[in-house]
Formats: sequence, structure tokens, C-alpha cells
Amino acid sequence: MRMEEIKPSHYVTEEKCQEMIDAAITQHNRNASMISMILGIIFFALFADGFFRIIGMIPPFLGIDVSIIKEIVQEVLEKIQS
Repeated sequence: MRMEEIKPSHYVTEEKCQEMIDAAITQHNRNASMISMILGIIFFALFADGFFRIIGMIPPFLGIDVSIIKEIVQEVLEKIQS
């Protein structure tokens, strides 16, 4: 006589397990996408800030002038005049 297999009430079926895995992957992808978007926006904003400071559209920060346009214009004028 063989004993019947006893399954606990919290037994997870293969289908339910696959649903849980799919839900976890979906949540991970959503969270990763949000983090990537936030980081992308931050890096783009910092890049734009630096670019605009270099071309002189934004004034210097803490007295650090990184604008290169004045020097380029000055060198071009010197070459034209000589």
C-alpha cells in the first residue's frame, strides 16, 4: 500500500511560481528604468551646465571662469590683424 503524497496548503504550483518570477522581473525592469532615467537627466543637466559655462552663456560659479570664447575671439582677432 502506497501513501498518498501530502501537499501543504501553501504549496506553490509551477504556474504560480512562474507568475511570481515574471512579476519580479517586471518590477526590476521598471525600477531599473526609473533609475536610469533619473541618472540620465542628472548627467545631461550637468553636461549642459558645463557646456553653457564654457561658451560663456552662464556666469562663472564661485569665481571660477572656464569660458573659452573670449580667448578664442582674442586669438582670432590677433591673427586677423597681423
